[in-house]
Amino acid sequence: MSSPLFIQLVADYGTGDPAFSEVIQKLVSLSPNVQVYATSVPAFSTIATGFWTAQFGLVNPILSGIIYTNTAPRKDKKDSREKNEGEGLVFAQLKNGMKIVGVNAGFCFSFIKPFIKKMHVVNVANKGSQFRSRDFYPEAVIGIAAGKTQFIGQSVNPESIPELDVNCIGWIDGYGNIKTTTRRSQLNFKPGQPLTVTLNNMKRTAFFTDGTFSVREGELAFAPGSSGGDDRFMEIFLRGLSAWREFGKPKIEQEFIVE
Repeated sequence: MSSPLFIQLVADYGTGDPAFSEVIQKLVSLSPNVQVYATSVPAFSTIATGFWTAQFGLVNPILSGIIYTNTAPRKDKKDSREKNEGEGLVFAQLKNGMKIVGVNAGFCFSFIKPFIKKMHVVNVANKGSQFRSRDFYPEAVIGIAAGKTQFIGQSVNPESIPELDVNCIGWIDGYGNIKTTTRRSQLNFKPGQPLTVTLNNMKRTAFFTDGTFSVREGELAFAPGSSGGDDRFMEIFLRGLSAWREFGKPKIEQEFIVE
């Protein structure tokens, strides 16, 4: 018996939304031997989608699997839409071999831009359904995972992907730690240096550290977190408490300043 196809599904349907169940059911109907794991991101958040696309694609990648993302804010055109048309579906293969099929919207592919080996338009309908990720896209996901070339369209230049905003919230975990889009290599601070973090119209003192637990309980740290692979993303971390609550419950994609 062949190994099951591993699919990481990242979408903005909402935690517990039956839309996930519908998409998973469609995938299984096309290929019963699949294992689908779902991650919910905030509505229309291409930064959160891109964050987890990179994390799943670059950290402990499963090369026999595929990442399927669907966050389509339909902001590429401000005019009315014909038949629910939205941003198009693309296929990217990373230099490590990982395959990704997802809607090319906003920052969905920005985190993995430097790691893309090739990128193509996917030959699939992008209009005609409000629920493209259930009605049209699963056939392409299963087909591309199986190596079917009829779904691979014209090449896309990865340089067309927008550059990532550096000082934004990329994710907020269950402990209230604020994962940012700032990488460790982009900073020149010294360990133990006090910094001023401005977020959500609030200013707080945080200490730059190389490890999040290098501060006392109740102190803020600006430190490399658990995400980002070899060049970690920085986290705003309040030891023993919630940095998210400390800053008035900011939202993912919100900008911050560190100085």
